[in-house]
Amino acid sequence: QVQAEESGGESVQAGGSLRLSCATSGSTGSRTCMGWFRQAPGKEREKVAHLYSFSGSTYYHPSVAGRFTISQDNAGNTLVLQMNMLKPEDTGMYYCAAGSNCLYFSYWGQGTQVTVSS
Repeated sequence: QVQAEESGGESVQAGGSLRLSCATSGSTGSRTCMGWFRQAPGKEREKVAHLYSFSGSTYYHPSVAGRFTISQDNAGNTLVLQMNMLKPEDTGMYYCAAGSNCLYFSYWGQGTQVTVSS
């Protein structure tokens, strides 16, 4: 079992920055891959970024590449998403997720709301 709790979401102006955090605990093996997802109203959930702890490799959705950075503390307990140059289309509920691989995420947080106004 893995527990995940997101924080840091708020309302910002376009061009601003936000730092989302996800505090995790539980099975290390089930947190091999950690990711951030988002869902905007009326749209499907999409993966924003993921971090594979074994290799340190990362993935970014093309719409956020170069603006967002995913990272994790040395203990592997806190996942961070640094979001810069925010755009209105970044608005949505952001979820932290964990899995034993990066293809399927078994554990999810409750989400934190990000609203970017123009």
